[in-house]
Amino acid sequence: MERLDREEICPRRQILSFCLCLCLSGAVVCESLRYSVPEEEKSGSLVANILKDLNLGAEDLSARRARLVSKSSREYFQLNPRSGDLTTKEAIDREALCGRVSPCLLQLEIVLENPLQLQRIEVRIEDVNDNAPKFSKQEFMLEIPEQIPALTRFPLEGAQDSDIGTNGIQSYALSPNEHFRLEVPIPSEVDKYAELVLDHPLDREEEAEFNLILTAPDGGSPQRTGTTQIHIHVLDNNDNFPQFTQSVYKVQLQENSPQDALVCRVEASDLDQGSNGQITYSFSQAPANVIRLFKLSQFTGEITVMGIIDYEETSNFELNVKATDGGGLSAHCKVLLEIQDRNDNAPEVTIVSLTSPIPEDAAPGTVVALFSVQDRDSGDNGRTVCSLDPNVPFALRATLDSGYYELVTQGPLDREQVPGYNLTLRASDRGSPRLQAERLLPVWVSDVNDNPPVFAERSYLLQVRENNAPALLIGSVRAVDPDTEQNGRVTYSLLPGRIGERPASSYISINSETGSVFALRSLDYEQLRGFQVAVRAADGGAPPLSSEVSVRVVVLDENDNVPFILSPLQNSTVPASDLVPRAAEAGYLVTKVVAVDADSGQNAWLSYQLLKATEPALFTVGAQNGEVRTTRPLSERDAFKHKLVIAVRDNGQLPRSATATLPVLLVEGFSEAYMQLPEPPREDTAGAEGGSLTVYLVIALAAISFLFLGSGLVLVALKVHKGRVSRQQENPASSHCPGAPSFPENGEDSRNGSLCRAYHYDVCLTTGSLSSDFQFLGPLFPNFSVEYPISQGNPRISTASQGSGNRVDERESAGQVRGSFCFPIILSHF
Repeated sequence: MERLDREEICPRRQILSFCLCLCLSGAVVCESLRYSVPEEEKSGSLVANILKDLNLGAEDLSARRARLVSKSSREYFQLNPRSGDLTTKEAIDREALCGRVSPCLLQLEIVLENPLQLQRIEVRIEDVNDNAPKFSKQEFMLEIPEQIPALTRFPLEGAQDSDIGTNGIQSYALSPNEHFRLEVPIPSEVDKYAELVLDHPLDREEEAEFNLILTAPDGGSPQRTGTTQIHIHVLDNNDNFPQFTQSVYKVQLQENSPQDALVCRVEASDLDQGSNGQITYSFSQAPANVIRLFKLSQFTGEITVMGIIDYEETSNFELNVKATDGGGLSAHCKVLLEIQDRNDNAPEVTIVSLTSPIPEDAAPGTVVALFSVQDRDSGDNGRTVCSLDPNVPFALRATLDSGYYELVTQGPLDREQVPGYNLTLRASDRGSPRLQAERLLPVWVSDVNDNPPVFAERSYLLQVRENNAPALLIGSVRAVDPDTEQNGRVTYSLLPGRIGERPASSYISINSETGSVFALRSLDYEQLRGFQVAVRAADGGAPPLSSEVSVRVVVLDENDNVPFILSPLQNSTVPASDLVPRAAEAGYLVTKVVAVDADSGQNAWLSYQLLKATEPALFTVGAQNGEVRTTRPLSERDAFKHKLVIAVRDNGQLPRSATATLPVLLVEGFSEAYMQLPEPPREDTAGAEGGSLTVYLVIALAAISFLFLGSGLVLVALKVHKGRVSRQQENPASSHCPGAPSFPENGEDSRNGSLCRAYHYDVCLTTGSLSSDFQFLGPLFPNFSVEYPISQGNPRISTASQGSGNRVDERESAGQVRGSFCFPIILSHF
């Protein structure tokens, strides 16, 4: 068959002028573009180029991810996203696709994204004359009684042509003869049949049989024809035709009716007797689907179901039934069968477009997916309603195009709480019973940098022992960011700051990845007991988010300092001796050792011990307060000169100690010989003015001091006298030191356990210096010239591990004390 020219077969494409219609949420659904293509075109045949119709360029199809969606179960077309050509994917058989339905249309959709656009396409499959008319039999037998009146009509079974329109059957032709002619009483576009008309009466005796050829040509180009033979037997008289009770039977049948279910019963009668009155039933001009689905009882006329009745395939049938009597006469009736729909098809959910993942900061109303819902049933059985899982931040919204829905965001999204959703789309129809379909739709949420790092603690306290090694790991800080990937990658840094005169970065550093904190230098507890820095944790987002935390570093003390003895001084060139009267009783306070330790805590708790003595049994040292006392009364046999070695030890893990040497002289009394001080050596002065000024200052200071001390001594002497009288009355056996005020037997103060209630001191002034000042308070015993070391501060003086010892403040001295003027002062506890 010659290939038809596409330009002649296909009607001109019709494209609507306005192809953009605004739909909800920005999705655009345009009216259909209509094209046509002949059937049986080979694969790859061009249907149309859609670029011009869509007003797009070739690059726009790829950029907007153009996709072709077919609404049929098979895909007959394909779209070239580069050129925009719509071509056939396979050869299309219009008769198999649409049967006798005209026009034969295939529905397509082109989906474009960014922005979302939906374009319908209708492709009309044009019929090609590729089928010849066919009769159901190669030969038909007719039995006609003789003496049938002229103009009697005999319906003939028509031919079937799958083509439609002009390609279908246009007429019938009968081979020439003398008795019969052919007529087509009512032209029909669907079914054409002919009637055999008797022009002249038959005489069996003249001619008992006729062989005629019936031809059915179609109107296609080239023309196709179908032929069959009509074999006519002339019978004896049968002058009554069968008669149906109804010429048309209208019946309703539920789809999916079971096999052998009764459709209807046709009934015909014949007035003839005998075999001429016996009627048999058969289908006339029955198409293949009728023969496949229905069965007609030959003798009862009952039509029953033989196959599966599907409303979605065919909603109505026209059955032609012929009743034939024994004489060969027949009659015809029609059974119009209407199939009633049942709700036997669940809705179908088709995802057209899906955007996943969606950022967690997506605004409400953002389109996530576009999908369609279809139901092949009709009426309420085909009306659908769509729903979504409750308690999710999404909603469904119907578009202007029936059957399409949009999935949009409804509330805020938080990936840290819910990283993704498995949404269940439920579509149900309104039939009875209702049928439902579900479609699982996974939607993932992508991360946005919306969470700053959070430290595990509100503040950090790190400890490091002094004298540490440089670059020592002393602890770590940790922050967590619930974001993912780069947004959740935390780095640490030290904020600028100063510790004393130095920047904080010279003392401490932090690992930017792990948060480990390192001490960069060796620390000294006595110089720096602790410091505070700020650490920042920042994520890798754009822009980055950060948080800060305070880190307190505490330096722990080590026992790295030896106790320092303040009194008596151990670096004097001429050590002073403590004088003890021989009349002293047991427990007499000889002197007190005062020491300090630069460490802290138990490392600074000091204890005192007598290591060595000329007579160990004569003296004892208080372990907690360092007081040196006599253990028994002195006697004439005791040596005049004694030397004591006192050990001062701290309470550290590795204890450290120092020793003090104390010379002690036993004297009979305090005579002038012992009170005279050695003359101070001469010293060079800067000039006559300096020496004179020093003398004047000393004289003025001495005069003022005498006036002040004179008045003070009078008051103190009165109090001491009253106290002495009362003590003598209470303890008349107590002894007194010659030439000096009496001392109590228990020299410890009731408040702190260090000083006695009445204590005798000398106020000593230096001479020969411009910086003359009060130097110290000492017991009322003559002291010799001593040298004081330059003080390095005011160390804490500790004489007891419980911290109950006295504190002695020592003024800084620029050099050696050359001489002193001592004035007796009696301090008494009131």
